[in-house]
This record gives sequence, C-alpha cells and structure tokens, in this order.
Amino acid sequence: MKLGLLINSQYVAGESMPDKIQESVEQVKAAREAGFDLICAAQHYLAAPYQMSTTMPLLARLAAEAGDMEVAATIILLPLHNPVEIADSVATLDAICGGRFIFGIGLGYREEEFAAFGVEPSERVGRMREALELIKLLWTEEEVEFNGRYYHVPKVKLATRPVQRPHPPIWVAANGNRAIRRAARWGYPWLVNPHATVSMVTSQLEMYRDALSEAGQPASSVPMMRELYVAQDRDTAYNESRPYLEGKYAAYASWGQDKALPGEESFSVPYQDLAKDRFLLGTADDVVGEIKRYESELGVDYMIFRMQWPGMPHRQLLRQIEIMGEDVIPRVKSG
Repeated sequence: MKLGLLINSQYVAGESMPDKIQESVEQVKAAREAGFDLICAAQHYLAAPYQMSTTMPLLARLAAEAGDMEVAATIILLPLHNPVEIADSVATLDAICGGRFIFGIGLGYREEEFAAFGVEPSERVGRMREALELIKLLWTEEEVEFNGRYYHVPKVKLATRPVQRPHPPIWVAANGNRAIRRAARWGYPWLVNPHATVSMVTSQLEMYRDALSEAGQPASSVPMMRELYVAQDRDTAYNESRPYLEGKYAAYASWGQDKALPGEESFSVPYQDLAKDRFLLGTADDVVGEIKRYESELGVDYMIFRMQWPGMPHRQLLRQIEIMGEDVIPRVKSG
C-alpha cells in the first residue's frame, strides 16, 4: 500500500498565489518527512469561485522537494490539450522526477472548460483515445507519422523520451459506469474518485474487474482517492473539516460534478449526509482501520488523501501530516 497527498491548488479569491504555492512547498517537505509515498495535484480551468494553480508548472516546482516520492498529475483533462505538447511535458516532468511520474487523465465534465478550449463535449472520448494513441507513439517510436480524426503529425524523427520505459504509468479517472468500463477495456488502472460513497465504489470496482476480464486485460493497480481529516477525536475531525469540505462540495454541486456519478447522487444535502460513507473523518485509529479495509476488501494499493480544501489554514494541514507521520503511516507500513 502506498499513501499519497493531494496538494490543494485551489485558493480563495484574494489569497496570495505566491504565498499559497510556498505553503504547498512546505507541505511537500512535511509529507516527505512523514513517510508519504506520493504527491499529486489536480487540473481545472475557469475554477470560480476559486483561483487555481496550473498543474504542470506546480508539479515541476513541487518535484524539487519530493525526494524519492512519486509525483502524479491527478488529473490532466486530456481532451482539452494537444497531445504533442502533453507528451513532451510529461516526458520532461518524468525527467525532473527521476522516472517517478504518474500520468493521470480524465475526460472532464464542465461545459465552461470545453467551450473555452473550443472542444465539443461530444468529441471528448474520441479525442482522449486518439490522444493516448499518439502520445504513446511519441514516447516509444523512433519515427512517427499520425493522421487521425482530431490530431495530425507529419513524419518526424523523435528524441524526447520519458525516463520510464515504455512510458510512465497511466491512470484513468472516471465517475460514471460507462467511463469505468471504458478504462478497463483500454487496459488502464481506474483512478477511483473521492466523490463516490464506499458502497458505490465497491460495486463499481466489481464492474471494472469484470470488464477487465471480458476485455482480456490483466489485473491492474487500484489507486483510490478519499477526502480525509484526521484529528485527536471524531468530533474535532468532523467540526474542523466541515467549513471547508462543505464549501468545496457546494462548488462541486454548482459545477455539476454530482451529476457525473451514476444514479441520483446530489451534493446539495446536509453535511452529515454528504460525509456518510464518503469522507474519512476521524482519529488515527479510524484512518488506519479504513486504509486496511480498503486494501483487504477492495484490493486498493494506492490511497491518495485530500486533507486540505480552499480556505483551510496551512497549519491545520501540517498538523494532520504530523499525525499521519506519527500514528498512521508507520502502522500501515508495518502491516
């Protein structure tokens, strides 16, 4: 089991971005010292009501403090980008990380982002599949010529390669059942989102593994993201997280994130209902128990925690990282 920290890259309007990035640098140092295995950052554009750091430059800066930790993009909204630029950027980041970069991708779901990038939402699956094909060719072939529906590359000889061969791991984030089955058919690990309840994830993982088997794809890594707040008691964890997690999920509801999940999921519900079976709020004992449950019952081998949300003070995250380093990570690693 590897444990990761998702760095918060969304900031309340009016906060100093240079100051917030410097805080992220300090958080990565603290995570490294606490024994985390991975750091990562997410991607969105036009992220009102928040301002947001761009993923690739931020990860490049944070990689300088990561030591032996893996560094992941969770996720890059691949249909919005030119695959040639992404291939070179990821290869560069893999070099910066010494061959420890993980390339997480997703379709995206926000109309504002597709409109701003001039991409039709109906094209997103085709664009992602074609972009992946081209990116892997650029990483692995000596010469490439590509003429697809969306992307075209003239015959060129190539020199830019990632450190990892044949290429960095590729994780595919997905919320809906169709997208999860697609990730399985394509043979990629499904990056389990933090928004679904554990009971929903259990059902979706069974469906994902069935789809892997049907497609003749081998079993893969299972990276899982969860919202986490760890404190000395459950009431403290619940009460201290509420102002920030509640606000974050109100923003998700305004973006339509809940509608990307199967069924009639809604984030516009009381916090107690929102947190139930979805957020991990509790003591070090609670966190250790849940991590071991996800490992034994779900087969999860990466647990990535988001432990800070827009507006939450830096010191609150540092205290949680300290608890993780003292009372959680050693117990998880010892089995």
